[in-house]
Amino acid sequence: MNTRNKVAHGFGRLSVNVTLGILVIMWLLPTFMLVVSSFRPVGDMMSSGWWSAFMHPERFTLGNYQLVLTSKGIGTSFINSLIITIPSTILPILLGALAAFPLAFSKFPGRKGFFITLIAMQIVPLQVVLIPVLLLLMGLNLNGTFPGVWLTHTAFGLPLCIYIFRNFFAQMPYSLIEAARIDGANNLQIFFRLLVPMAKPAFASMAIFQFLWVWNDMLVALFVLNNSALNPVTVKLSSLLGSLDAGWEIMTPAALLSMLLPVTIFLLFQKYYVRGILAGSVKG
Repeated sequence: MNTRNKVAHGFGRLSVNVTLGILVIMWLLPTFMLVVSSFRPVGDMMSSGWWSAFMHPERFTLGNYQLVLTSKGIGTSFINSLIITIPSTILPILLGALAAFPLAFSKFPGRKGFFITLIAMQIVPLQVVLIPVLLLLMGLNLNGTFPGVWLTHTAFGLPLCIYIFRNFFAQMPYSLIEAARIDGANNLQIFFRLLVPMAKPAFASMAIFQFLWVWNDMLVALFVLNNSALNPVTVKLSSLLGSLDAGWEIMTPAALLSMLLPVTIFLLFQKYYVRGILAGSVKG
């Protein structure tokens, strides 16, 4: 490579890095503004911009967070979000992996048609089937309860879970399954002792997807629960946003706290994230 090409190549890389840096700053700036504002007294928020906070760092306070966690019912709503999200993440992942096992390794009539139907179910909007789901839950006396929300999120999360796990399992050598059966292992032993340890990337990526979707969901919780005492943080923040007594000293720390757990989950499982997504996108 001659000098001219080296200069052009270096200039091209510099342009790309500068562009990406600008995009990252633009993406992170609102979050940074939220963090700064959450530590400011309400008087300062109303009288000056967020950038002026660094001129008086001694005014930063944790009082906003104390107010959020001890009043307005937001602390309870965080607990409700955990009660909703954890089972609604575990159930579809476990059931989806179990359902994907026979789809990947067993041959039975209608297997391809069943798999195509699962893929088609992923494009059905939640709003289209929300009323039938509510009627079904009412018939089972599960509306307004946490189990009703768990079942709803599980039903809507299963198609994607089955799709991802089926494609991941289909890439594994079938000789491993045959060897395990020759050694006397049954299907449950094969699944839990052989497939689950090998499918950690798929489990991690699906855990991130499902957790973020359920944690950020407001529609299902709003319609299925319809109970202010059981509302998750998304519904609670929405109600506070429309009330007259909720100010920036409440909304900014509450919004930041609602972001911390999903971000932490993503950072913990990010090394498996790309591997799981790529595995689920390849035909088995």
